[in-house]
Amino acid sequence: MPELPEVQTVVNDLIAADLVGETITRVRVRWPGSIADLTAEAFRRELSGRRITRISRRAKFIVWQLDGHRTMLTHLRMTGRFGLKRPGAAYGKHDHLSFLLASRRQLRFQDTRKFGRFYLANCRAILDRLGPEPLERQFSARLLGVRLAAHRRQLKPLLLDQHFLAGLGNIYVDEALWAAGLHPMRLSNSLTGDETLRLHRSIRQVLRRGLRNMGTTLGTGETTFYSVAGNRGRNRDELRVFRQTGAPCPRCRTAIVRMVVGQRSTHICPICQT
Repeated sequence: MPELPEVQTVVNDLIAADLVGETITRVRVRWPGSIADLTAEAFRRELSGRRITRISRRAKFIVWQLDGHRTMLTHLRMTGRFGLKRPGAAYGKHDHLSFLLASRRQLRFQDTRKFGRFYLANCRAILDRLGPEPLERQFSARLLGVRLAAHRRQLKPLLLDQHFLAGLGNIYVDEALWAAGLHPMRLSNSLTGDETLRLHRSIRQVLRRGLRNMGTTLGTGETTFYSVAGNRGRNRDELRVFRQTGAPCPRCRTAIVRMVVGQRSTHICPICQT
């Protein structure tokens, strides 16, 4: 599933493609299941003629600000992907929505597994329930410590909880916990001040590295991450533990092992993360 660096890369691509200021002239819905809480007809009617005034990210959501004080959210989930096409280009099997723009371009949403969703209703309530953004200045080590101490949960599931902290997923949680030298099953309220400081620093470091590398692309299939421009993320080459089972730990050379924590595949160094 695309995480903060991948979603931000998509947002950056959409902005670079000059979509801000574009007007949506027509919407085609080829699979209504991509739309949450509205009928396909209501979705088409609400978006047609709307101008895109801003594109941003909140957690794993793409946030589209539209004229008329309307907001649309897109959650890519596991396999959602945007691409720009010329009008009249053949539709692919997994092209579920298309937005015809005033510039005569077509923005298409492709989703192999059909988990991605578009929201036009209750957007503010959805965003308000999310935790703090880990790269914002307000997200301090002190704030992280207060939030960790308020729970008695294993670190891995807690850091994956979007209501606790926004934007992290399996890849970057594994990488951050390894960098901080913390076991994913440690209870959140057991961390010392120094351990909290290390975790805070590590979360920000692995996310910034992912952003610099324009996300993480794993494999070559249709379900892996690609940017709007069709580029692969480069961060795979800098992963320390995620999907590195059997490879030597970059710190101590012990073989990385895979385990399951909170029903999620998890990768650790058994020596560095006791």
